[in-house]
Amino acid sequence: MSTTESASNYDGLEQMSVHELLININREDKTVPLAIEKALPQIEELVKATVDRLARGGRLFYIGAGTSGRLGIVDASECPPTFGVPHGMVIGIIAGGDTAIRKAVEFAEDDAAQAWLDLQEHQVTDKDIVVGIAASGRTPYVIGGLNACRERGIATGCIVCNAGSAVAAAAEFPVEVVTGPEFVTGSTRMKAGTAQKLVLNMLTTASMVKLGRVKGNKMVDMQLSNLKLVDRGTRMVMEELDLGRAEAGALLKKFGSVRAAIEAFQNGDKEK
Repeated sequence: MSTTESASNYDGLEQMSVHELLININREDKTVPLAIEKALPQIEELVKATVDRLARGGRLFYIGAGTSGRLGIVDASECPPTFGVPHGMVIGIIAGGDTAIRKAVEFAEDDAAQAWLDLQEHQVTDKDIVVGIAASGRTPYVIGGLNACRERGIATGCIVCNAGSAVAAAAEFPVEVVTGPEFVTGSTRMKAGTAQKLVLNMLTTASMVKLGRVKGNKMVDMQLSNLKLVDRGTRMVMEELDLGRAEAGALLKKFGSVRAAIEAFQNGDKEK
């Protein structure tokens, strides 16, 4: 039996006070970053492979079911507003389709052929990389999708939370973060889900930094889609160019992005 499905280190949960429940959940959560640390070499290889494909015009796909699929969709959806990349550069696909984002679709994860069909809808090619996300490492939807990709020369990776899994065997660049038993036995939305989210953060953030989508430590290509982000962008321009708020805000409004505003000012092209 996989460690994510093995019995919790705790029993009698219903007899615990709220304080005890929270202390023990937190104690388990603290083990997740340490498990990720052991997988850093694998994560590094996956990031390098991803950067290579994206730099050449390829795309990053996530395929997963349930919580894993939803985490992939969340990460993909956050890349355009955070890094200013096209919406089609990072794509999350979940077993059962968009309905499964909000509501479980029975047995969708058990269809080994469907992931490839879903990927074909996006015209996946050997320029792309496909990363399977599966806490258990045994989800047929993910295994089938990765195998179909490898048969066609498409780069593959995975993020799993058990060692020696079928999903990892199907991936060229596997990431195995062994998180152990969950606080509630088998509830992989907890530690395993947290680990997957952290690795996804690493994967896209490191990739976007290497692709030049961050300057210094700032999201200079972020979309100015709400007042909070406009304010953040204005402060970035102020700090970078040593300008007052009014002038920085006017530049940002004129050029539409932090990067464009800074470059225009530095090039003496303020009136474009």
